[in-house]
Amino acid sequence: MYLKRLELSGFKSFGKKTVLDFTSPVTAIVGPNGSGKSNVVEAIRFVLGEQSIKSMRGKSGTDLIFKGSKGLSAPSRASVGIVFDNRKKIFSFANNSSGLPNIAFDEITLSREVYSDGANRYSINGSEVRLKDILELLASVHIGSSGHHMISQGEADRVLNASSKDRRSMIEDALGLRVYQYKLRESERKLERTLANMKEVGSLRRELSPHITFLSKQVEKIEKAKELRTELQGLYTTYFANEEYYITTEKAAIEKERVEHEIEAKKITEALAGVEVPAVAPTDASVTRDIATLEEKIFALKKKRDDTSRNLGRLEGVLEALTVKKDAPQKQTMIPKEEVEVLIGELEAMIAEAIEAASLSDAIPILRNVREKLVFFQKVDVAQSETTEDSEHIQNVEGSIKELIRALEVYDEEYVAYERELQKLQNATLLHERALRESERESYELKAKQNAINAKLEMLRLRKDVLETVTTAYANEQQEARVLVGAPEHINKGEAVERSVQEDLRKRIERIKIKIEDAGGGSGSDVLKEYESIKERDQFLARELGDLEVSINELKRLIAELKEKLDTEFKAGILKINKQFQEFFALMFGGGSAFLAIVVEHKRKSKEEDEEEMSADGELAFERGIEINVSLPHKKVKDLNMLSGGERSLTSIALLFAMSQVNPPPFLVLDETDAALDEANSKKYGNMIESLSKYSELIVVTHNRETMSRADVLYGVTIGSDGASKLLSIKFDEAVQIAK
Repeated sequence: MYLKRLELSGFKSFGKKTVLDFTSPVTAIVGPNGSGKSNVVEAIRFVLGEQSIKSMRGKSGTDLIFKGSKGLSAPSRASVGIVFDNRKKIFSFANNSSGLPNIAFDEITLSREVYSDGANRYSINGSEVRLKDILELLASVHIGSSGHHMISQGEADRVLNASSKDRRSMIEDALGLRVYQYKLRESERKLERTLANMKEVGSLRRELSPHITFLSKQVEKIEKAKELRTELQGLYTTYFANEEYYITTEKAAIEKERVEHEIEAKKITEALAGVEVPAVAPTDASVTRDIATLEEKIFALKKKRDDTSRNLGRLEGVLEALTVKKDAPQKQTMIPKEEVEVLIGELEAMIAEAIEAASLSDAIPILRNVREKLVFFQKVDVAQSETTEDSEHIQNVEGSIKELIRALEVYDEEYVAYERELQKLQNATLLHERALRESERESYELKAKQNAINAKLEMLRLRKDVLETVTTAYANEQQEARVLVGAPEHINKGEAVERSVQEDLRKRIERIKIKIEDAGGGSGSDVLKEYESIKERDQFLARELGDLEVSINELKRLIAELKEKLDTEFKAGILKINKQFQEFFALMFGGGSAFLAIVVEHKRKSKEEDEEEMSADGELAFERGIEINVSLPHKKVKDLNMLSGGERSLTSIALLFAMSQVNPPPFLVLDETDAALDEANSKKYGNMIESLSKYSELIVVTHNRETMSRADVLYGVTIGSDGASKLLSIKFDEAVQIAK
């Protein structure tokens, strides 16, 4: 037996805890009207998840709770538990997700409680679950929400009155396809959620796209700045190495040259101190005066000599003239004696003056004047006679010339003497001046060297100042480099390069620094972190989109497979049901025919829904239903609405039994479904019950004796003295033994 036990507590008329054990294939529940027989059936509906309070003859959840009586107080809740045999492990969940209770037990207990505030609580083996979990678990054993396994009083022909869509649902439950329906609905819901998620993820990516574009541009700048920093770091390494080398070598060179120049300057100072300047003799002033006196005497002597030379020249001219006159032929022109006497007197005066001249230079002009007069007198064509006076005069002139020649000789001797004495004095002075000039030259050269050394020392000081400026700039550059590219790991060994090369390198560094500043200056770690975060988020969303697309394709494939499987198994199940339906129908009516037909109806939906649910080939979506076709023997009635009440009951019973035969549920509950049957049909009904009991456990609520006779256990329901329903049970086998 699959159904083992039903436990009621505070449910409707069952104020006390009541337990019904189902130990036989057919269990009958009997009792007078109003005793609570149907409450047992409704308790089964309730615990199996029925949500329609109206179908359980109530208006709200509180109507299901025992209202209390004179002997019993009203409880705060109603609870129903149903126990199934699970030794064959026939129960399972359609979706084995985490959080579901463990059902690997020999018994499965489903419980439902309703509280006075209308709240419901579901549990499986004591673990609280959702209604959905209860329905999925029941669907695994062909117990669905359509209730085809439970036919209550007055609802025997419900399958006949149901719409084609509801009939399809009932048949799917009977065929055990409800689990596929759950999976299909769950897949469709997942598909809807996945499409919504995909739309949301796409929206998120679109929102992120402008920010990613902006950040990517910032990152490009940062990457460019990073490349520039790498390049700058390399340039800095070379620049600092060369600068360090330059500063070190320049400092050493300056110091070395300074020491050398100071040593040389010291030597020059010492040399200057040792230069001997020739002392001026005490007679230097007298020597200078003597030289001046000698020069004056020489000058005066030269003047006398010149005058004498001139006079001599004049006299020689006169003598020549007189000689020429003597030798020349006599002319007739006679020169007066007075004129000759005057000329002679002038010449004698001039000669006397020349003789008395202090120097030759003074005598020379006089002698020249004499010569000029004689030349002039010579030009005068005077007939001179050779007289005694002329001879005397020539002699006088010759004598004067001799005297002048002797005077010149004396002058020459004096001049030579003066020249020698002057040369002697001048040589002494020249030697002294030469020695003085040599001393001055040596001193000048030493001072020139000293000035050159001082200039070099001054240049070294300037170089040192420049080096200090370079050193300061180097330190500042290092500080700035630490800020821009961090402290260098090591400084390479530098080399000697031209300062122009180093200056070009520094200019390159400055240009790169400007580019880094234009690129944003800082390290941009925050921007990079944000970009990486946003990029990872976008990549995650992209992966999510990819996963969602895969999920959508998988869900679509699964939905297509489920629909195909549903369609295939549904059609196969209809064929099986039609076979059993025909047999039961013919048995019940003694002939005739009955079958189920699948009908297709287009969905009636709005224009927007029609457009959304348009299939891939452009056809509208449709749904399937079930139509019941019957043909009674000896009658032309084929419309279900034309059947009598008994005929409708027999038809519905035949169909329900056919459905149960094809895929038997664990149990069937029949609530007075035989009420409209006559005695003959009651026997047929009883025979079908016995046949069905081989496949499903039957719980029959009846007043029919024939039906009661087919039960193994009989539960009698009555109202006790406390106003609550109570049970009396009897087993027919035991009763027969007692009767015997």
